[in-house]
Amino acid sequence: MDLKDFKPENEDLYEILQIPFDSTIKDIKKAYRKQALKCHPDKNPDDKNAAAEFHKLSKILEILTDESARKAYDRLLKGRKEAAIRHSELDSKRRKLKEDLEAREKAAVSGQGGKSAAQLFKEEIDRLRKEGSKQVEEEMELMRKQFAEEQVKEEVWDSSKHRIKIKWKSDKHDAQNGGYTQDMLHRFLSKYGNITVLVMSPKKKGSALVEFDTKRSAEMAVDIEKGLSENPLELSWVDGKGPNPQAVKSNTIKETDFESITLMKLRQAEERKRLIEQMMAEDE
Repeated sequence: MDLKDFKPENEDLYEILQIPFDSTIKDIKKAYRKQALKCHPDKNPDDKNAAAEFHKLSKILEILTDESARKAYDRLLKGRKEAAIRHSELDSKRRKLKEDLEAREKAAVSGQGGKSAAQLFKEEIDRLRKEGSKQVEEEMELMRKQFAEEQVKEEVWDSSKHRIKIKWKSDKHDAQNGGYTQDMLHRFLSKYGNITVLVMSPKKKGSALVEFDTKRSAEMAVDIEKGLSENPLELSWVDGKGPNPQAVKSNTIKETDFESITLMKLRQAEERKRLIEQMMAEDE
């Protein structure tokens, strides 16, 4: 959809926002945010219509949150709906009479300076285009902050909450530990991405824990890696289930998130110090 093809005078703006005709400003803003967040261009980079749809919603918000523009639009919408009802009720013989009557009514509009509802609404649209809308500016700023907060939540990957346990066959007296060493495990696993930590159990043979710095890397390792064909690896999530599919989409870290990310990394470092102790306790 091209934004220039959007003509609000021909649309039911309330229907687009999925709200009733008598909605409050609060309801209008709430409906706008709900739909605008879904079609935000940054969330839909592959959708060529996302930007136009997003701006269309902003135009609707601009009209319905401006008292004067909304009154003009409501008058136009009401007249159009009433005309449609009358038109549908008339048979073909009477339709011509009705159209003639409406033409005379339009020419004799009183109390509006001789202007039709459509003309008055167009004037309001032109005014908004020139003046801008404080309501829309505020909503756009709120939208930007809300979207940024969502992105931060999506981008932060706490590997300590998604540890992967690795098992393979190895007798407790096997000095070769089933054919696996720390370096070998690292070589097998690092092809999926950066490894945050990899610890082999110091007591129990055939056991290790690993963390990756991205969700994608962790999931691929669990789904694909088998290790040596003669002694396959078994990778599974420590908590018995993988991360929420919608929880993380990227591991990009913005400058504005530096402080929170740094605190998280420090906490992870402290947890890793206890990782070997935890493995030893579980082995016992």
